[in-house]
Amino acid sequence: MTDTAENRVFGKKRPQHVLILASGEKVRHMTILPWMAALAGCTIGLFSLGYLGATGYLILRDDLIGATMARQTRMQNDYEDRIAALRAQVDRVTSRQLLDQQVVEKKVEKLLEQQAALTSRHGRMSELLERAENSGIAATPATPSSLSNAMAPEKRADLTGGLSAIEKLMAPRKPQPDPPAATDRRAAYVPQSGETPSDRADRVFSKVTISLKDIERQQISRIARLTNDAEDKASAMQDIIRQAGLKIDESGTDDIGGPYAAPERSETDPFNLSLNNLDNALNRLDIVKETATALPFGNPAPGRTITSRFGNRMDPFLGRPALHTGIDFRAETGADVKATGAGKVTVAENSGGYGNMVEIDHGQGVSTRFGHLSAILVRAGDKVEAGDIIGRAGSTGRSTGPHVHYEVRRNDTPVDPMRFLIAGAELKTYLK
Repeated sequence: MTDTAENRVFGKKRPQHVLILASGEKVRHMTILPWMAALAGCTIGLFSLGYLGATGYLILRDDLIGATMARQTRMQNDYEDRIAALRAQVDRVTSRQLLDQQVVEKKVEKLLEQQAALTSRHGRMSELLERAENSGIAATPATPSSLSNAMAPEKRADLTGGLSAIEKLMAPRKPQPDPPAATDRRAAYVPQSGETPSDRADRVFSKVTISLKDIERQQISRIARLTNDAEDKASAMQDIIRQAGLKIDESGTDDIGGPYAAPERSETDPFNLSLNNLDNALNRLDIVKETATALPFGNPAPGRTITSRFGNRMDPFLGRPALHTGIDFRAETGADVKATGAGKVTVAENSGGYGNMVEIDHGQGVSTRFGHLSAILVRAGDKVEAGDIIGRAGSTGRSTGPHVHYEVRRNDTPVDPMRFLIAGAELKTYLK
């Protein structure tokens, strides 16, 4: 009933497979169950897959190896290209830094040249300013320019400050934090401000140069004022001397000549030209002063009153008109008599109506005579300066009483000494 029921439910029973093995007289049989068949099939399938995989590997191995090597080659080439690009970028940055350094060095050389020029000018300018001061000429210093005040301490007009600023630019800079990543890697090498050392050097150099030019203009302006003052003073003194009937020879007496040659380049520089103009003006002023000091513009008896002037008067001895060739100063016997200008004593002796007389040659045909002296303190051939005491007042010779007889002669012709006394009073303010 079981078989009948099973057949009814599952249908006809499948026959089992039997494996018979015969070996000689022995016969064996084995019933093949479904799981054994499945296991055998799986084993055969695995061996087949292994065989197919090994066969495929052997067939495709070269292609796989080639693809792997090609990939590695591409990766290596990419890295090499990237390294080459970085090296090129480093070379560009290095070249730019070297170029900036060369530019800065050239500008520093220019500043050093300007410093050397200022140093060379300083000695000559100081000498001329000292001469001007000794000549009684002084110009108020120019006020500093707003540009110089506006500049930072390390970038002011002082050349040392400009050089220190340049040196700061040349000095190694402290490492800065890495800038944010940018699309172009070269941007990482540019300063955040976008200003290269060369640009900063240009800016500092420009400010220093402008400030130096401004100082040079101020110096030229001051020198021009000194030159004008010296010219005005020399012209005023020359006019006073001309009013006294004399002239000043400024051309010199030395014979000069020679072929023409172009002036040195330094002599065409505006600053050097201004120094030359000041030098010429001071030389002219010195000549005028020397002339004024040499010519008889002093007073032989300072503080004494005049008792008789130059010109016709009644002769005290003859009682008739006669020419008085000088002027008389009231003075007691023994009073000092002073030379009125520098010169050489030509006569120092008793001379007829002059009594004891001293005559001094001042050049340009001008001479002075001092008569009626009680004592002579110089000898012929002596050189005297204005204000030197040459004798004592007295009443020797043709005289009615102690006084100082003073004459001024041009080419041995007497002229009115008052012209020289008046001119001397006016020149005194310039000779201080």
